[in-house]
Amino acid sequence: MPVKIRLQRHGKKANAYFHIVIADGRAPRDGKFIEKIGTYNPTTNPASITIDTDKALDWLQKGAQPTDTCKAILSYKGVMYKNHLAKGITKGALTQAAADAKFDKWIAEKEAKVSSKTSGLANKKQDENKKRLAAETAVKNAKAEKIAAKAVPPADEVAAPVVEEVAAPATDAPAAEAAAE
Repeated sequence: MPVKIRLQRHGKKANAYFHIVIADGRAPRDGKFIEKIGTYNPTTNPASITIDTDKALDWLQKGAQPTDTCKAILSYKGVMYKNHLAKGITKGALTQAAADAKFDKWIAEKEAKVSSKTSGLANKKQDENKKRLAAETAVKNAKAEKIAAKAVPPADEVAAPVVEEVAAPATDAPAAEAAAE
């Protein structure tokens, strides 16, 4: 009986999430399984993966064959690397302490990469929001200027009464000259 580590689909259309299961290779994709060892949600960015590494490692050592996608997921979470280190311990190439130190270093580097990606995505989203807000403010100011331009009379009409007031004393001068004659 070939045992596989594979994905079992759940969720709605276009909103899928998966269970990572240990199943008989002959069983249907969403059918019977032996054990559930984790979940995988590809709709989030970065993808959400929870997995019991000890169970996955145990099944790998028993001979369970992961599918291509599950192998990529196990590799991403470090289960395949831990299996590789365990083989080195059994062959005598490594000690348990050295293997644990290598694995902890690898995990720290991986977590740093993931956290930098999530912070980069958050910063990108904030920048996009600032740009969108600036564009909306520019449009709002342009509309406000158009409304203000319609409400205020044109500059010629405003300047005309001022010119008439200045011109009014000038008309008195010819009348004063006429009276002087």
